[in-house]
This record gives sequence, structure tokens and C-alpha cells, in this order.
Amino acid sequence: MSKKGKVLVAMSGGIDSTVSALMLHEQGYDVVGITMKTWDYASAGGGKKETGCCNLDSFNDARMAAVEHGFPHYVLDIREEFGDHVINNFVEEYIAGRTPNPCVLCNTHIKWAALLKRANALNCDFIATGHYVKVREENNRFVLSKARDLTKDQSYVLWGLEQECLSRSIYPLGDMLKTEVRQLAADMGYKELAAKAES
Repeated sequence: MSKKGKVLVAMSGGIDSTVSALMLHEQGYDVVGITMKTWDYASAGGGKKETGCCNLDSFNDARMAAVEHGFPHYVLDIREEFGDHVINNFVEEYIAGRTPNPCVLCNTHIKWAALLKRANALNCDFIATGHYVKVREENNRFVLSKARDLTKDQSYVLWGLEQECLSRSIYPLGDMLKTEVRQLAADMGYKELAAKAES
């Protein structure tokens, strides 16, 4: 058992979450990787090409990084919750003439709830993601702050997280620039990942 504690890292297979997991592993945390399946490209009827997260290549990239560094990796299927709460809400809001932000809804009500539930089941002290954001303790509360890289800051999609989530969250990229993250990925031997286009 690590002195720093056990951390469940959400790994999409992209550069940010992979670097976050590997940084925490190198810092001495007991890392467990998890990839959340939110969408099924095969049944969605979109194109043949799978892009972004939630495709088999991304799952394999996340699992490969975990295997190469000796920590476990799981896939968590949250398609039902995602469809019920995020997709349906987006459609309803859009039809009503509003401009919904599905990322806020998903992060607030779906992903972090799923992460905390699985973290508790796996006896993890913390959860971590590759989001560009900082969290600090102030007046006995946990507060989100903008990331150092203002061009990548994602605090606006995490504003709805509750104290229980924030108190257990680690954001390794909050003080880094995206260029530094790409260089770190290359230095870690992930040159293809370092050159990968933004999702």
C-alpha cells in the first residue's frame, strides 16, 4: 500500500489522462485506471470511423499504458445513465431553444458519481482526471480555480462538483501547460500520443 494513498484515475486513452495517471504512478500513488464507456458507436449509426473517446482504440490505449506500468485497469459501462441523463436532457433543452452544456451535466451528475462509487468499492482514497483545473482548500471548503494554461482551462465544466467530489479529487495537470504535457508524454515514451490531435 502506498503512503500517498490509492487513486482511481479516469483514463480516456488520450494524452491528458494518460500523463496524469503516469505522473501519479511515478509520484508514488497506488494507481488504478478506469475507462468509462459512455457511448456505443457501433449501435449509434454514425460513421464507420470512431473518433474521440469511448472507442475501442482509446480503451486499448488506456489499458496498454496501465499494463506497461504495472497497475490495474477497468472499463465501466455508464451508457445507460449517460443516455438517460445527458443525451435526453440535451435534446429537450435544445428543442426548448436553450443552449445546453452536456459536459457540465455529465461531469456533475454522471462521471463523478460513477467514479466515487467505484473508488469506494475499490478502497481508493482519491479520484483523478486529466482536466486542466486546480482545486484548493479555503475556509474549510474546497474551491475550483482556473488552470495555469488558460487556453486549456476546464473549470467551467466542473463548477457543479460537490464538496465530497472536490475533497477527494486530484488534477495533476492544473499547473502545467499543454506543451509541457506533450513533452512529458514524449519523454515517457509516448511519442504517438504526444503528437495526437485534440479530441
